[in-house]
Amino acid sequence: MNVLVGCECSGRVKTAFRLRGHNAWSCDLKSSEIPDDPYHIQMDVLKVINGGVSWDLFIVHPPCTHISNMSNCRIKEPGRKELRVAGMEFFMQFTDLSIERVVIENPRGLPERQWKPATQIIQPYWFGHPYSKATCLWLKNLPKLKPTNVVEHERKWDGKRWRTWVDTFSSYNSEARSRTFQGIANAMAEQWG
Repeated sequence: MNVLVGCECSGRVKTAFRLRGHNAWSCDLKSSEIPDDPYHIQMDVLKVINGGVSWDLFIVHPPCTHISNMSNCRIKEPGRKELRVAGMEFFMQFTDLSIERVVIENPRGLPERQWKPATQIIQPYWFGHPYSKATCLWLKNLPKLKPTNVVEHERKWDGKRWRTWVDTFSSYNSEARSRTFQGIANAMAEQWG
């Protein structure tokens, strides 16, 4: 199966599909986090999906910095409303593709309010990671993901509020937060591949 994973530089989802024998590629404006990655395309994902290859499955993780619920607290900062509009416009470009099977992944936020409710909301603790991070999936011609390894999840107090996600290093930077949990990537490849 030809699989394209858009807006992914970690390579986790792409690699999970490749390990199961699929012709899977990642695509991002950033370089791959995997050194010398021969299966990463560093360019605009919109050019790749319209570039002539017949993709059987397209999984995309549009940037959520300005359209997630977490961004609401900064909406009054100069330029944030414009960035939110641009982020939502980019997200919407993936909602009506001619590709047979499509997954759009994003945290809770503006797409649910301005477009439509997610097909499914998953949690890392359904797939073996003891963290809570509600993740929306909009699915086209694919079944909902089934939990593979449900575990207890942790919550951490950061001094202001309960954090509903943590990564392996307890870092709160946006790059670490945006990486797909390996258990979720594996479930995608197992169940949709």
